[in-house]
Amino acid sequence: LWGLVNNAGIALPIAPNEWLTKQDFVTILDVNLLGLIDVTLSLLPLVRKARGRVVNVSSVLGRITLFGGGYCISKYGVEAFSDSLRRELSYFGVKVAMIEPGYFKTAVTSKERFLKSFLEIWDRASPEVKQIYGEKFLTSYKESIEQMEQNCTRDLSLVTNCIEHALTACHPRTRYSAGWDAKLFYLPMSYMPTFLVDAIIYWSSPRPAKAL
Repeated sequence: LWGLVNNAGIALPIAPNEWLTKQDFVTILDVNLLGLIDVTLSLLPLVRKARGRVVNVSSVLGRITLFGGGYCISKYGVEAFSDSLRRELSYFGVKVAMIEPGYFKTAVTSKERFLKSFLEIWDRASPEVKQIYGEKFLTSYKESIEQMEQNCTRDLSLVTNCIEHALTACHPRTRYSAGWDAKLFYLPMSYMPTFLVDAIIYWSSPRPAKAL
């Protein structure tokens, strides 16, 4: 087996961490991280014999966390697993690459699915949480979802071209940034001082009603 591409992933539920349950995190980690690890370990002997490639689709959100929930955590885990795997398999001529796309127009970024999931989580939240965050927070979040969808890149070939290069090039890169937002915004942002990153995220995020 020459090439293994781990691309399966889910994003929902996404919400402030306090609104979520342990199972909400487990649901995402099972697919995005533990599923990826399971498939990789199962096929590793075949890839090693071929001196082939492992390509793991991570995200810009494996470099910088923009919201709560299991998605960013899972992508940080993919980055860590890929780094350790790359070093271990280099002894056997196997190359490991990571694809770190920005926001693309796919089912994962569907506005309708985001809103449906978010409203379900809001409905089950405790009265205390609803009072602390307030209806205005909910409205602001809906508006941010609308804006996110408008900013999504529609040309998926920017991602698939990276995957193709990682599989076929004589000298594949360790990391590929796919999309203008990944290259020009999120990647530079990941190198900024923490206080500056926090300020940027605060500026663009809804504010809870009872915030100090």
